[in-house]
Amino acid sequence: MNHREKLLNSLNHQDGPIPFDFGSTFITGIHCSIVAGLRDYYGLEKRPVKICEPYQMLGLVEDDLKSAMGVDVTSIFPQKTIFGFSNENWKPWRTHWDQDVLVSEHFKTTSDDAGNTYIYPEGDLKAPASGHMPKSGFFFDSIERTDPDFDEDNLVVEDNLQEFGLLDQKAVDYWTQEADTIRGTEYGTITHLNGTALGDIALVPAPFLKHPRGVRGVADWYMLLAEEPEHVKKIFEAQTEIAVENMKRLHAIVGELLDVVVICGTDFGTQTSRFCSNETYDELWLPYYQRINNWIHENTNWKTFKHSCGAVEPLIDNFIQSGFDILNPVQCSATGMDPQHIKDRYGDRITFWGGGVNTQATLPYGTPEEVKTEVRERCEIFGKKGGFVFNSIHNIQAQTPIENVVAMVDTVLEYNTRG
Repeated sequence: MNHREKLLNSLNHQDGPIPFDFGSTFITGIHCSIVAGLRDYYGLEKRPVKICEPYQMLGLVEDDLKSAMGVDVTSIFPQKTIFGFSNENWKPWRTHWDQDVLVSEHFKTTSDDAGNTYIYPEGDLKAPASGHMPKSGFFFDSIERTDPDFDEDNLVVEDNLQEFGLLDQKAVDYWTQEADTIRGTEYGTITHLNGTALGDIALVPAPFLKHPRGVRGVADWYMLLAEEPEHVKKIFEAQTEIAVENMKRLHAIVGELLDVVVICGTDFGTQTSRFCSNETYDELWLPYYQRINNWIHENTNWKTFKHSCGAVEPLIDNFIQSGFDILNPVQCSATGMDPQHIKDRYGDRITFWGGGVNTQATLPYGTPEEVKTEVRERCEIFGKKGGFVFNSIHNIQAQTPIENVVAMVDTVLEYNTRG
């Protein structure tokens, strides 16, 4: 099997080698410092790592590193980053941890006397900063910016639809060009769909907008869900209509070149519980996710990918009913997310993309042998009868020992080549 065949085999719940993904999405990526360390380990050409996603400072996993690691999945990244600019005309930038990287020409920052770094939406230094990286940090956090004219007693649906619109000619040109670059690839292919996230809390503050309107605070958004569900439904209804029309336009461009589409990164779980009940999920999210997933399944061969961290075992049936084919990152350390239990109960109906190793404990703080043991156990559990794509539990973070990452990679390779 080539890379794509390996991915499709597992997505169709067939026994076979476990497909391996790192770097194909912004939720299965690798911090730029670790990408640099891996390039050194594998003896690849020394060159600055490109920052493909500046919010989390994720590094681009280029083809030579994909090959060295045995990665099976490639991607078309969104036209714009979370800070609202395109990755183009790369320029050098030095991080405060003394790594030389390449960033978009629109990556514009300032710093203060305390060593904090601020980044700006669309690279516009005249707009309020929308992201902040502390001196001790390795990625940006969103800065909440509230419209001074915001009136919480007179909510306007259109204010929380600022960022949603139909694909324009520039976007069409971008997708057309990107589709041409992957035509004939032997990799499985994935992309993030724009406008389908439905309240992803990372997007609510709108770090990509210069002057966001509407409900843009994290706490305010959660209160809105509880206090004004009908208003939220109106937002989701309008967003879904735009999303479906954009999927029609996208499918006309890329056809079946895509294998998987990331629908949303909306988190529904904490370490020990959920952000909402099953009933609230079914009322606020399920009808709109169903409409998006149903259109995809009725008109394309794409598989749909749902990201949610945390203790979401009680919601997995709801995700399946919503039409999702894939769940990520499969946070096995969260309450109720025992690997064997969720594989036995749900593994024939949904693919687990992630869950391969704990990035909060084992990968950054364990020994290589502890990493190997955990990875081997997860492959044995999740790999049976397919329905598993190996990835760590969310992105690999800065300061993770390179020897542990290599131990993880080697163990998956060994598992796939065992007799």
